[in-house]
Amino acid sequence: MRKVSFAEFGGPDVLQLIDAEEPHAGPGRIRIAVRAAGVNPVDWRVREGQVLGAHPIRLPAGVGLDAAGVVDEIGEGVEGIEVGDHVFGEGSSTYAEFAVLGAWARMPEGLTFDEAAGYPSVVETALRVIREVGVQPGQTLLVSGASGGVGSAVLQIARDRGITVIGTAGAANQDYLRSLGALPTTYGEGWVERVRRLGRVDAALDLAGSGVIRELVELTGDPRRVVSIADLDAPESGVRFSGVAGSVPDALAEAVGLISRGRLHIPVEKSYPLAEAAAAHIDSQAGHTRGRRVIVV
Repeated sequence: MRKVSFAEFGGPDVLQLIDAEEPHAGPGRIRIAVRAAGVNPVDWRVREGQVLGAHPIRLPAGVGLDAAGVVDEIGEGVEGIEVGDHVFGEGSSTYAEFAVLGAWARMPEGLTFDEAAGYPSVVETALRVIREVGVQPGQTLLVSGASGGVGSAVLQIARDRGITVIGTAGAANQDYLRSLGALPTTYGEGWVERVRRLGRVDAALDLAGSGVIRELVELTGDPRRVVSIADLDAPESGVRFSGVAGSVPDALAEAVGLISRGRLHIPVEKSYPLAEAAAAHIDSQAGHTRGRRVIVV
């Protein structure tokens, strides 16, 4: 099978499309014929060799956590799923023609494989940081870097829970944030005052790692009311860095419910073939994403 792999840490150029042995589903796992794989910042952070305790790897290594596809192998002890089912979920080395998943759910009606591949880690992360930052219905949450996948999920989940959201993004994404129910504003010079004019901030999330931790603490008045998923130096300011996933099966179940009720939709901004995984990483690292990027197999 074809698979994206890297044998050394480094830039996008270390990614190689290779022929590899097919993986197989062990106990409690399923294998899918991958139709699409989600592109997440953690993918290129691991490729660069950043220290992420939740994702220790050995080289050479595959790339990717999220995928959607067709079940073609079921491991011992797995019930409630059949060969041929369309599923989305989280596993390892998902930039490949076949991948083993450890957490999955049936795809909601009407969702394409490209769309479904963009949800698993994104929704788990969104649910986790909303919980960790402690924001409650009736309060206001500030989201820095709100137009990407996690931001898109946070805005919609918060809206569904009765939380007001202020989102920062580039000028081109202001209408997009507004369409997701946020009070939008641009980042750049004067952004703190623009946020203050929109209202009091009870809690804040740093989703982009753009060096705004000090300002987020200033706006909330308490570093314990700020959580980052993108700035590894955040703890130096007393801010929690959230990098360890919670229950992916629970997150997938909640995602299915939200999608089925029409309360969650994350658009696919761009898709790439396996051979262009390096281009997907370059674009992901550049930021300014509206929704998700996916690898199509």
